[in-house]
Amino acid sequence: MRPLARFPALVGGLLLLVLAGCADDGIGKRYPVSGTITYNGEPVPHGNIFFVPDDPNTGRAATGTIENGRYRLSTAGKNDGALPGSYKIRIVAKEIDTSQVLANAGGGAGRQDDIIAANQSAKLLIPAKYELETTSGLTATVEEKSNTIDFALTD
Repeated sequence: MRPLARFPALVGGLLLLVLAGCADDGIGKRYPVSGTITYNGEPVPHGNIFFVPDDPNTGRAATGTIENGRYRLSTAGKNDGALPGSYKIRIVAKEIDTSQVLANAGGGAGRQDDIIAANQSAKLLIPAKYELETTSGLTATVEEKSNTIDFALTD
């Protein structure tokens, strides 16, 4: 058999190995987690939510993007959920003025000093205590099922 005649079989075999590897990524079974986040009764317009495992030796963090007060968690892929277990929660929601970053970027990535300055002067959309899992006071338990976990933030 000519070497090129084996090429389609080789590619097909490699593809099967890759697909088989995706089926079990070694992280563990994740379960859907979604919910709402409000501040003083109003939906948080945008931001990020982080589920930090109580025991980092047995868990793995999950994150989500907040849009119009709603979020869905991801651990290793888009909206793949979170591992079951107990978590401490942190939420970051800011209005960042990126005009200076963009003005100095010159068609490339922004300068680090401009990015840091923009983050430091950002307007907080929720109290700063929610930005750290150690001060937020928020916790959640992800169960081995589809989970809806809402957070009602206050001052």
